[in-house]
This record gives sequence, structure tokens and C-alpha cells, in this order.
Amino acid sequence: MAEALAEVKEEVKEKEWPTIVLQPLIDYPESDGKPMAETDTHRKQMVYLIEALDDYFRDDPQVYVAGNLFLYYEEGDPHQVVAPDVFVVKGVPKGDRRTYKLWEEGEKGPRVVIEVTSRKTRKEDLGPKKGTYEMLGVREYFLFDPLGEYLAPPLVGYWLEEGGYRRVVGERLVSEELGLELRVEERGLWLYDLKTGEKLLSPLEAQAARRAEAAARREAEARAEREAAARRAEAAARREAEARAKAAEARAEQEAAARQAAEEELARLRAQMAHRRGSIEVGTG
Repeated sequence: MAEALAEVKEEVKEKEWPTIVLQPLIDYPESDGKPMAETDTHRKQMVYLIEALDDYFRDDPQVYVAGNLFLYYEEGDPHQVVAPDVFVVKGVPKGDRRTYKLWEEGEKGPRVVIEVTSRKTRKEDLGPKKGTYEMLGVREYFLFDPLGEYLAPPLVGYWLEEGGYRRVVGERLVSEELGLELRVEERGLWLYDLKTGEKLLSPLEAQAARRAEAAARREAEARAEREAAARRAEAAARREAEARAKAAEARAEQEAAARQAAEEELARLRAQMAHRRGSIEVGTG
């Protein structure tokens, strides 16, 4: 038994085993500890854009909308990262992500990026970020300065062409990728559907609109019910008036018939009395 065990050990020693190389675990952070936005104005603008776009593409399972999320674009190097304020990716499934890793998404990067910019972030937004987005093939890149700190007008767009980005400015810019128009109104950036011309609402605005619509519908139904009740009351009053008129007409006919009968009876009695007087006069003569 001991000899057999020794032979097995010798065979194991002589056998060639594959070399296993352990790769170090790379950490891709989910946050840098910085706040989502500089001011309430920036935060509210970002939230509106993300929520409005998410709702706009709700029926398309292959459009992903996100914002303020780390986008890693080189596997193995967590320093190759950018965090767009708002971005839209086409051709990838919806779903919550902790980070967006380009190599896990079939190398499909954002089609559209929107940065809610400020004087503090302008160097990054117009420098490294713009270069990164151009390298990633972002077709449309928009910058919006809600406080008007350095952009005039406050909306700038960059369209990716063969030679790089082409800059366009204006208070109304069209995004062909989104099928939307970006409009600067009342110091805010709002999205409008090119097909319908309607403004995209945030979920809160949509809820308020639905509540207002429901209240208006209830009021319209109550008004319709009041009008129907009034019509029913009017019809009932008309029927009652018609019934009274018919009753009065019937009474008038009855009274006329009674008068005629009375007149006929009076005429008969008079004729009878006249006949009797005539008989008496003949008898006495």
C-alpha cells in the first residue's frame, strides 16, 4: 500500500500543470465624494433633463438615459473616466447601473451629452471633457450655463463631423439624435418634441398635469351631471305643464259639454212649457 501511494505521488510531481496567473482586482469607484451639482439651480436643471428624457424614451427598451454617473472607457484603467451630467446611449438595454463600463456595453458610448456648466467647471467642460467626448464619438454635445456666468447665449452645441466638433450657439438648438428641440426659456433649458411641439414634462410636472386634468375631468363630469339634471327637471316641468294643459283642456271640454247639455235641457224645458201654455189657451178658448 505504501509503495502504491509513493508511485502516485511521484506521478503527480512529474506531471506538468498549467500556470495560473492571478490578475489583481481593479476597483472602479462609483463616486468621487463630490456633490451632484454646485447649486440648486444646476441640480434642478440636471434632474429635469434626466427625468424628462427618461420618460420620453420610456417605451424604447434600447435607450439608456443617465446622469452624474461614472463612465469608464478603458478596461483596466480606472483613471480613464468621465461623469457627464446627462447622457443618452442608444442600442443598450435599460436598467439601473452602478457605473457605465464601455467594454461591458459592447463599446456603445453616449450619442448625446449635456453638461450643466458654470464658471467653475468651464475649463473641464470645454477642455478635457470635450476632448473625451469627441474621442468617444459623442455625436451631439451641449453646454448650458443656467446662471449665465460665462456663456452668452447660455446654450452652446457641438456637432461631431469628420474633422471634429462644429460649434453652434443659440437659444434654440435641434437635436437630431433625440428628435427634440432644446430651448432656453426663463433661465431654464427645456425640451420640446419636434413632432408635436409639446414641452417634455418632468415626472412631477406630469403628475401635476394629470392631477389638473383629473380635476378638470371631474368638474366637467359634475357640470355635465348638473346640466343633465337641469334638463331632466326641465323635461319633467314641461311634461307636468303639458299634463296640466291637457287636464285644463279636458275640464274646458267637460264644462262646454255641460253647458251645452244645460242649454239643451233649458231649451227643452222652455219648449215644453210653451207647449203646455198653448194647450191651456186652446182649452179655455
